[in-house]
Amino acid sequence: MKPVYFINGFLESGKTEFIQYTLAQPYFRIKGSTLLILCEEGEVEYDESLLKQARTKQVLIEREEDFNPTYLMELEKKYQPERIVIEYNGMWNGKTVRLPWHWKVEQQITIIDASTFPMYFTNMKSLLAEMLRKSELIMFNRADGIEDLHLYKRNVKAINQTAEIIFEDENGEIDELFAEDLPYNLEEETLILDDRGYGIWYLDSLDHIDRYLDKKLVFKAQVLKPDDFPKEYFVPGRMAMTCCADDMAFLGFACEYDQAHQLTERTWVEVTATITKQYWEDYKGEGPVLHAITVLETEAPKQAIISFV
Repeated sequence: MKPVYFINGFLESGKTEFIQYTLAQPYFRIKGSTLLILCEEGEVEYDESLLKQARTKQVLIEREEDFNPTYLMELEKKYQPERIVIEYNGMWNGKTVRLPWHWKVEQQITIIDASTFPMYFTNMKSLLAEMLRKSELIMFNRADGIEDLHLYKRNVKAINQTAEIIFEDENGEIDELFAEDLPYNLEEETLILDDRGYGIWYLDSLDHIDRYLDKKLVFKAQVLKPDDFPKEYFVPGRMAMTCCADDMAFLGFACEYDQAHQLTERTWVEVTATITKQYWEDYKGEGPVLHAITVLETEAPKQAIISFV
């Protein structure tokens, strides 16, 4: 299989700078050559001496229709690379990307200019969401002086819950906790989560579960009972609009409850539970798992769907 590194982002987001930095690192200068496929030309040009040092050949594909398996195979035959780096055009439809059958995407990264993120998130949400959804790493650069980074992170986490999200300013990586921006008080022993609170708690738990390990949580949720779950477990959760009306997800964690087998699918319940960090097969490792204290039938909330848009 031919390893492919797929770098997403809109024009002038910083993709070229990121790729040049990567090519300059010793860990990337392994045996064989690299084929760098550019799908647009930005203001920043690649350093020819760096490309030569990194044994990298650069090819420009200007038309979206030319980015197809047949032409990509021709490039591979011509350059015989050990690996391929693709700087993809953020205005092209990511859903239509087709690579040769033996090209394997080892990592997909999205680069975002934090100063322009609100504009793209508002006006080009579907294109941006397609980039974010498939990325393992999402890097916000040029984040100097921006106070709403916590909102950026929540918007991204609503679309891609597992991606690593990094913020950088001119001094390097920013370590943001955003605890002060939560809509509930972490000093309280019991957190009562309303509709907005549930969505924020769910996303925050993915990154900062330690905040909640000594808390009781109270929230309304629907019952989901996956076929492969043990009979004493279910998933209490909420449907969420993560990007647009056509992009919905059920947000919930596995929950241990000794009467779970008596619950009816999709009924509304009020859950009082604690949360632990433990191994769960669906997480491919450790993650949040709830332990119910009480599960009581209740009425549906006025807004059944949580919105992150």
